[in-house]
Amino acid sequence: MSIAASESRPPRVRRRHFLILFAVVALLIAGLLSYFASSSPDGLDSATLQGCQTVTVNGVEELKGTCIAQHATDHAMSTSPLAEYAVKGAQYTNGIAGIIGVLVTLAVAVGAFWLIARARRTSVAPAQAND
Repeated sequence: MSIAASESRPPRVRRRHFLILFAVVALLIAGLLSYFASSSPDGLDSATLQGCQTVTVNGVEELKGTCIAQHATDHAMSTSPLAEYAVKGAQYTNGIAGIIGVLVTLAVAVGAFWLIARARRTSVAPAQAND
């Protein structure tokens, strides 16, 4: 290959740089943009609330009318530290919860990919030894 041809190619992004940039962007999105997310119910929440009104009785929200959501109960993990996209239910901690979620997801992904790569290396090594 000539020098002119190699100079015309766009620079190759190194895998490590890409992964670091990806992690930084994911953390910024989770940590900052999550504060701009809408708190209004949508999708399934909105569909299950059709036919009901939310009223406050003695400081507790209750549903009046007929809708599917009246039969809903709390999720088994509703008391977990990151329930409702907040840290221990504290207000304005959804960015921190998002960052924790990204870090846990990245850790699981890195661990899974490491195990897959390790399994491939061990399965290829015996095959090469037989050649």
